[in-house]
Amino acid sequence: MKTPHMCAMSRRVRRAAGSGALGVALLLAGCVGGDGDGKAKPARGDTTCDGRIEGTQSITVWFHAGQSGELSTLRSQVAEFNKAQKQVRVELVTLPEQRPYTELVLSAAASGELPDLLDFDGPYLYSYAWSGKLRPIDSCVPEKVRKDLLPSIRRQGTYAGRLWGVGTFDSGLGLYVRPSVLEKAGVRIPKGAEDAWTASELTGILRKLRKEGYRAPLDLNYFDSSHPDEWDTYAFAPAVWSAGGDLIDPETFRTADGFLNGPESVRALTTLQDWVKEGFVDPNKDHAAFTKGRTPISWMGHWRYPEFSKAHPDDVALVPLPDFGKGSATGMGSWQWGIPAGSADGDAVWRFIEFLLRPEQVNRMTEANGAIPATNSAVKLSPQYGGSGAERLFIEQLRDGTARPRPQTPAYPAITGAFARAFAKIITKSPVKKTLDQAVEAIDKDLAAHDGYPQSGP
Repeated sequence: MKTPHMCAMSRRVRRAAGSGALGVALLLAGCVGGDGDGKAKPARGDTTCDGRIEGTQSITVWFHAGQSGELSTLRSQVAEFNKAQKQVRVELVTLPEQRPYTELVLSAAASGELPDLLDFDGPYLYSYAWSGKLRPIDSCVPEKVRKDLLPSIRRQGTYAGRLWGVGTFDSGLGLYVRPSVLEKAGVRIPKGAEDAWTASELTGILRKLRKEGYRAPLDLNYFDSSHPDEWDTYAFAPAVWSAGGDLIDPETFRTADGFLNGPESVRALTTLQDWVKEGFVDPNKDHAAFTKGRTPISWMGHWRYPEFSKAHPDDVALVPLPDFGKGSATGMGSWQWGIPAGSADGDAVWRFIEFLLRPEQVNRMTEANGAIPATNSAVKLSPQYGGSGAERLFIEQLRDGTARPRPQTPAYPAITGAFARAFAKIITKSPVKKTLDQAVEAIDKDLAAHDGYPQSGP
């Protein structure tokens, strides 16, 4: 296998961009998901890796052009890997992170021109695997490496009982709070998921904080309801799960009816809507409600911790998302590495992935982007996440099951699109049940149009 010259890569990218609609259509699929236990089992026919590398190999790697720290770190890792050995040479191609990247990936998948190693947002793994665009990697991952991965990483990478992807970092979601403000108001500070605030308790806290002078004490971080995106699903599906609802039938993945529009889901999203109606939620148009001190509580992910702690030194703590009735729940999942279908030498590709999973390499990346290390060995090296680190809660949530993956079905693109649009309407005061009924109709229409997407694939 030879790596194409950069001019050939450019032609490949231009062709992919031209067929974006076809790629998007390809991804909108759904079927029965994996067992979700994170224990991917080697399956017959998995020949991705055979334990040897034939000759000298060159592999192309596509990477989203995310924050500069991620990209510069990966470039450095590629250079170090190439210098350390001569059998496998990595050539890195970076593409935009937002819509252009996704469109290029989907278009390349449709035209059979994906690279040898691809990174992609974790929840999309199930559609790629179902449609035959990824190769399973059970045969590549040694048991020692598998056991070192956080359970959330194994779970996210599993579909239909097989492992298809791994990440070098995971994500965390919770409430950032100002302890000094809460203590002054006489508000207790939860220690973990087992004593999370209930949703009704949080409502009372918001009222109490308003009396303390905080007009809109909660930052939900919904920035632009006219352009719903993946944040809406990642951030607010946990409220639905916590109430006992779901985005789709978690057993069959054949319908959203009775789940997304069930009484539990309606109750959870009505609570969020009520907070907005009562004026407890800062519109946060400047993205600085917490840093500027307007709100002492922020519903946010791990990536804001450095900024928040800098704005309020020694006065930022993490607590779980509220319990809407069935225990606190939270989000998980981030970018993953997968091996696309094709002629690439799986062992050559895995050698590079395995390099990226070394504890020191995982820590290099997570120190650059602030994310959660994907392996237990790397967590031990992290001052933020290991031991009694300030962000230890995120690790606990990923290990104890508080964190849940987004629906593990190839229907996920349709699900997240429908949910995000519904949430954007609900948060701007549209009728909750009616809006969720419309979302269910869109999801079930997609499923019906594709016969439920049988597990055997398209």
